[in-house]
Amino acid sequence: MRIRKPSASVSVSAGLAAVFCLAMSAPAYAAEVTVAEGQVREAGPHGTLRYPSVTSCLTVTVRLGGGGLVGAHASLFQVPGELRSDQILSRAKSVVGARPVGAVEVRGAVGAWHPSYFSKAIESYGEGEEVPVPKGRDFTGVAGAVAKGLGVPEGSVSVQDVPDGDQVVG
Repeated sequence: MRIRKPSASVSVSAGLAAVFCLAMSAPAYAAEVTVAEGQVREAGPHGTLRYPSVTSCLTVTVRLGGGGLVGAHASLFQVPGELRSDQILSRAKSVVGARPVGAVEVRGAVGAWHPSYFSKAIESYGEGEEVPVPKGRDFTGVAGAVAKGLGVPEGSVSVQDVPDGDQVVG
């Protein structure tokens, strides 16, 4: 019996098939992911999140144990077609899933936010209902509301008041 040596084209084809299979099984992440108002998006390890035009908003960045980021851009008032402030944390929590959370960073216009806006959006109040108004920058209250909404320990949440503009977190 004579054994034949595989041709070079067969070896190259097998190699390309293996590379294709590996590429299809690994999630593809952009280097920078934009998270607009009312959105929740994810960046993979070594990626960055860009939150454009943060004025009266709060951004919530979940740092995953594996190095990725889940970002939520909470808006005081709902952007048409996007999530309200009382929906944003539950969506972020579902994107995080069972993956370990290293830390959570909240940044933005802390003084414009009452912690309850994460559990009942301003748009949810009916006529005659009194909408809570923030009385200064409630760092502790915001941290507690975000921790509760994400199901993480309050000590893992940091809150920072930052000036208006784009935020880039990496």
